Amino acid sequence: MAAQFGRRLCKGAATTAVAAAAVAALSASQAPGATGEDHARRATAGASAPVPDAPSDGNATGNSPYYTDLPPLNSPNPSPSPTVGTPVAQGDAEAGIPATVLDAYKKAEAELRSGKPGCNLPWQLLAAIGKVESGQARGGAVDADGTTITPILGPALDGNGFALIKDTDHGQYDGNTEYDQAVGPMQFIPSTWAWAGRDGNGDGKKDPNNVYDAALAAGHYLCRDGWDLSREDDLHSAILSYNNSQDYLNTVLSWLEYYRKGTHSVPDGSGGLPAHRSDGTPRTPSPKPSDPQKSKPGKKPSPKPGKPGGGSPSPKPPKPPVPPTTPQTPTDTVDHLQDADTATLTAMAGHDFTEQIGTRAETKADKSVAKVRIRFTISGDTDATFTGGESVATVATDAKGVALAPALQAGEKTGDFKVTATVVGRKVHGVDYTATVTERVADTLTRTSDTPLTCTPGGEFADQVKVKATYKGAVADKVAATATLIKSPLDTTENDKGPYFKDKDGKPVRTLADLRTDAKGLLTLPKLYADDTTGIFLLRITTAGGTTLTVELTVAADVTSPSPSASPSPSPSGSSSSSPSSSPSSSSSS
Repeated sequence: MAAQFGRRLCKGAATTAVAAAAVAALSASQAPGATGEDHARRATAGASAPVPDAPSDGNATGNSPYYTDLPPLNSPNPSPSPTVGTPVAQGDAEAGIPATVLDAYKKAEAELRSGKPGCNLPWQLLAAIGKVESGQARGGAVDADGTTITPILGPALDGNGFALIKDTDHGQYDGNTEYDQAVGPMQFIPSTWAWAGRDGNGDGKKDPNNVYDAALAAGHYLCRDGWDLSREDDLHSAILSYNNSQDYLNTVLSWLEYYRKGTHSVPDGSGGLPAHRSDGTPRTPSPKPSDPQKSKPGKKPSPKPGKPGGGSPSPKPPKPPVPPTTPQTPTDTVDHLQDADTATLTAMAGHDFTEQIGTRAETKADKSVAKVRIRFTISGDTDATFTGGESVATVATDAKGVALAPALQAGEKTGDFKVTATVVGRKVHGVDYTATVTERVADTLTRTSDTPLTCTPGGEFADQVKVKATYKGAVADKVAATATLIKSPLDTTENDKGPYFKDKDGKPVRTLADLRTDAKGLLTLPKLYADDTTGIFLLRITTAGGTTLTVELTVAADVTSPSPSASPSPSPSGSSSSSPSSSPSSSSSS
């Protein structure tokens, strides 16, 4: 895999041109009639679309090495090449995916189709990444539950030819308490698995060595940030977030294209194993987590002692080996985190927060530290998430030492919740932020019709009251409302005479609570009925936030041509009297 921070491992690595040309040949060799609908084919064969910048969260794999074998070309004599990434003509067998592994990919796709339908994740993308990362779990070497027979571990990310990522999981997943290693069939580094891990097989555990858990986690990882994988740019961004390398992107896209043309299931353990790795290392089984490291960087073997009686002077005793110096990372220099002028975090239910959380990493001397991974975690009784539906997000600090969390999205639960910023890989005090979700409100209420609402004594109103709620000119959906038949504009208590609604038992009620506008901001009240009292009556609708609308209701023996100024108004005793001042027109206030 390409090394982190822009370093590329050149040893045996295929160039972008080689990968792109190989995929172009693959596409050209297929049956005619292929259209431009396949963004993977266009991107790799034409190489016309620029590769977007990779996200700054450090990548799922820590840019660990990956397998560079490309799908077979439908050509009798593929051109040989000494570079990694050479197309290997292995025939249709390469289209076979071990049964359990294939089932894990398809189940992950089905869950994401339901949970994040806007992502449009194809299971073939998981298969392409699984092929490149682990050769489909080493050819399907998994047990009946989908857990790998032996752990699949990448090399220690010790900065020696790879990215430098010190231990973040105390060896829980990779057995290494000094440095992190990519783990499992989808090759997650422990710090990414800590927030991206999922339970894909329903056993109550999140195990990166289980192909069901790993495939579902990979699906959620690729579907974050609101990405739509049916769009070329989003697809590329998602793949590059897994491993920030142009060669990696091309290799994954080539397998995605290949698997889309057809695959079949093969028995577990019988899948083909890749032969070439991006760092040039021959394919070897990964050591078990408990295996001791056979060698450490910088440790030289002691010289062999001279043979006795050989006539040559005795060799000088060897100098004690100098222990290797552990390189210092930016993370090592962080002394504390500081809020980076985050504004008040408040949003209405169902809306986006307009302000983002900013956290700055600083040294003991209060100097900013760049390239430090900050993890933001949402906690509390809330359904708020970051963009993409996740409750945890990891972002690297920029040149000014500031990490901006993804935008927060309020759910339907109101109240306060907490977002905590911590440093990945270092124990320093975190920074807590309080965010508040308020209830949905409307600032305007209007009737959708200007038809007078009239009724004869003892009858029912022909028209139902229908109103529309808006907020700042936009539809105000799911806003709570109450409708009450009131005594007068100055006395808003419930009237005991005049029009009424009916409850489920048919009994009169003059207050309706727990109403809510629909998706279009509309609220339609139940039918209204009249008792024997005549006059002009008032119906007041109040929404969350205090916006009100007062609607006139007329009950008269002759309602063919009502005259508001001459219509009787109910008196406190129930008798009618003329009272023009008690006949307000419909109005809205906030």
